[in-house]
Amino acid sequence: MKKFVWQFLNLLNKYIAKPRMVLGYTSFDGTYLAKTRISNTVDIVNPENLNIADNVFIGHYNILDASNRIMIGEGCQISNFISILTHSSHQSVRLYGKHYIPHNGRHKGYITGEVIIGKYTFIGAHSVIMPGSKIGKGSLVTAYSLVKGAFPDFAIIAGNPAQVVGDTRVKDSKLLNEYPELAEYYAEWAND
Repeated sequence: MKKFVWQFLNLLNKYIAKPRMVLGYTSFDGTYLAKTRISNTVDIVNPENLNIADNVFIGHYNILDASNRIMIGEGCQISNFISILTHSSHQSVRLYGKHYIPHNGRHKGYITGEVIIGKYTFIGAHSVIMPGSKIGKGSLVTAYSLVKGAFPDFAIIAGNPAQVVGDTRVKDSKLLNEYPELAEYYAEWAND
């Protein structure tokens, strides 16, 4: 019996429990995104409100709370251990204390809002994207950032609370000088 249990746990670990990237994603509306990769450890809350483009990478152990809609643009990379939130009760719970659960009705201080992440944006590990945030295309959010609010295209976003600390086009121009053959590809998405 012990051998059977061990074999079962080994198979469970090998085929189910281990984090792995899954190529291809079928969105709630039935659209198949052949180039999108999403980890089997991602928790998508209200997937019917997740609007995701193709060629997106969503790494391990992320929470996408799409209760109030999340829009993720083409080519985004969302690394690991990230929370993208469209509602939050953290303020309300402090205001109401032990009366939060039994309170009937709309809680004061409760935050809701859709999250929009522009195309070809990178979100670093352990970041939190708060409700109502909008991150422009081509942006880079550094690891451990707390993002709240609207940020322009090509912003380097860092900190807690996060703020713009640079422009990705400066970094990209150095790479494009080194690899000029890629300038046309870059311009396809960056200039639209």
